[in-house]
Amino acid sequence: MKVKQAADLIKQSSNTIALTGAGISTPSGIPDFRSDDKGLWANVNPMDVASLSAFRQNPQKFFDWIRPLLCGIFNASPNPAHFALAKLEAAGYLSGIITQNIDNLHRRAGSKIIHEVHGSINTLTCVSCYITYDSRDFFKACSELGLVPYCEKCGHILKPDVILYEEQLPYKIWQASEKATQAADLMIVIGSSLVITPTAALPVAALNNGAKLIMINNSPTYIDERAEIVINEDIGQILPLIAKEILGEDG
Repeated sequence: MKVKQAADLIKQSSNTIALTGAGISTPSGIPDFRSDDKGLWANVNPMDVASLSAFRQNPQKFFDWIRPLLCGIFNASPNPAHFALAKLEAAGYLSGIITQNIDNLHRRAGSKIIHEVHGSINTLTCVSCYITYDSRDFFKACSELGLVPYCEKCGHILKPDVILYEEQLPYKIWQASEKATQAADLMIVIGSSLVITPTAALPVAALNNGAKLIMINNSPTYIDERAEIVINEDIGQILPLIAKEILGEDG
């Protein structure tokens, strides 16, 4: 019943935006951050390993922590939920995606308009001369050998182009995300615990601007009571069902 209701809301909308978090990628084998037993924060303090100051003080410790995530991302493939969003965008039912994820799976699934507010693991940038490198060129050394990547030109450390604690979000991407939120009359929040600000405030901004809200998540969030529809079920199954309801049997 809720699948059909969500599909009807999307079909009636003139401008739908999706906000995605780690939960959409867990079916692809990428761990989320806050699950009690398997989350990336389960046994560490994020400020000790994933803050800008921690990276500067002990880059080896940072890369030791991020290595399992690197392996998970580079070995992962988009799942049916990613493909469902790409199909909805291609059919004109989705105007874009604001994502907290750094795994590039939306793009690999075929989505075109993606605002990566927390950056991407696809590239690394030298902290000194600012040359940017493809992460895959350093993947084996980082993930299998445990080596810290260094710039081939100046010899300084390379930092993954992801947003760490103590860093500001990329300005232009954040502006585009806010603009997309303001323009939307429907926001679908998918797989986000809505804990990390300022991204967690975007659904409130959408609601305050008159938009409706659909929540598709494995667990409750602070804003569920203001949503039109809340679906706490398997994201990898629910999104394809919604897309199928909208696009038909071949959608």
